[in-house]
Amino acid sequence: MSDPTVIVRERPDTRSDGPMLGGEREVLEHWLDLYRETVFLKVAGLSGDQLASRAVPPSSLSLAGVVRHLTEVETYWLRTVLLGEDVVARWSTKGDRDADLVGATADNAAESIEAYEQELAASRAALAGWSDLDGAVVGRRRGQQLNLRWILTHLIEEYARHLGHMDLLREAVDGQTGY
Repeated sequence: MSDPTVIVRERPDTRSDGPMLGGEREVLEHWLDLYRETVFLKVAGLSGDQLASRAVPPSSLSLAGVVRHLTEVETYWLRTVLLGEDVVARWSTKGDRDADLVGATADNAAESIEAYEQELAASRAALAGWSDLDGAVVGRRRGQQLNLRWILTHLIEEYARHLGHMDLLREAVDGQTGY
């Protein structure tokens, strides 16, 4: 019988090294998807209280806060910048740019994970509809044009950095470690 307080059930680790001789787009998307899956592995088996725990004082980061941040990262880069959509951030505002990171609670942890899953579906659809790595995307970053190659590379960097945070947070919560 499963624990009803667990937000994300344990899951097998199906990640692989991916297409080691693949093309640029295939390899970039593989690493992004590998890191997205790693997020779920880092939060699996935990309760809302554990996901919202500020486990590495004095930092206010929590696992759920990082998931909320990555949700907004996906929205910004793959919908706002890539496609030029006018999407309002779920949690952050100009007045409180860190609301996504620090606003996670035990009560909203499940909602935060669900929002991340929904945003991943929207992000994957946005990527599927854009084939060109080289040409300028619709939106801009700080007034500058950029291409999908830059966005995918940045997303991989963003995930790698925050998965390092998640490693420390998860270990502090219950001792679990691993890639």
